[in-house]
Amino acid sequence: MRVLRADTVGSVRSEGVTIDYEVSGDAAPTILLLPTWTIVHRRLWKAQVPYLSRHFRVVCFDGPGNGRSDRPLDHTAYDHDVQVRHALAVLDATGTDRAVVVGLSQACAWALQLAAEAGDRVLGAVHICPSLDICDGHPARVAAGSSAGLPPSRVPFVQRDPIEHWAKFDPAYWAGHHEDFLWFFFGMCFPEPHSTKQIEDCVGWGLDTTPEVLAAEAGGTRPDRRAIEEWCAAVTSPVLAIHGTHDLVSPPSRGRRLAELTGGRFVALEGSGHIPLARDPVKVNLLIRDFAMQLGAAS
Repeated sequence: MRVLRADTVGSVRSEGVTIDYEVSGDAAPTILLLPTWTIVHRRLWKAQVPYLSRHFRVVCFDGPGNGRSDRPLDHTAYDHDVQVRHALAVLDATGTDRAVVVGLSQACAWALQLAAEAGDRVLGAVHICPSLDICDGHPARVAAGSSAGLPPSRVPFVQRDPIEHWAKFDPAYWAGHHEDFLWFFFGMCFPEPHSTKQIEDCVGWGLDTTPEVLAAEAGGTRPDRRAIEEWCAAVTSPVLAIHGTHDLVSPPSRGRRLAELTGGRFVALEGSGHIPLARDPVKVNLLIRDFAMQLGAAS
């Protein structure tokens, strides 16, 4: 069951891939909720769409590889520039001239490039727990070794897995232990107490795709630090960076650095992990609402 049914559901052909989208609400400005890593689909935003669509027009879509969009196995379908063009195609298909762009984790790179290179389409951007190669990652992830010989988790209480198990972040491991990897990864995404529901939701969404799709996505191109810094320098629209202080996937230093380089505002969510929009939706929703309202009043 869903709290709110979309006002419009449609699809657009982009770069040879069918991308499925939905629109809810009708008040200006429009908020574009970007997809993130292919491991989940747009239901990740289920705690945002009903609230934000009371105040704004909200557009969200499934990126390639999950949800109602196509699942290509060609790694070029997941290249960074291609993901940005999917977002532009959705803006065009929904008749959206300009939007407040919101990205989580990997999608922050797409939001950043959109603001830098298509500034006429972006009123401002909210970056939640950005996974950007803008400063060093967590030492445990950087030092993760081979997944060979790692035992699968016996129970879904993945917070018990040692952080050294980041070695499971490996397509070779996903091929034989897809669900086990999902339990591990989302356990790291949600280190907050009482996160069972959010972990279970995300594992279910992860099972909507396949390890072959995730492996293809892993072969797509990623921007390097130089490109990210150049985009930061080129951004002229307002930026809000939100980061959980207990993010075990991407360190808070990345959100802080992004705000510094773009002249934006940084908000630390005390005790939150990598997906605060699911574990602390009220705070995140209010931050997005206030940011969008300010931009709407100024436009």
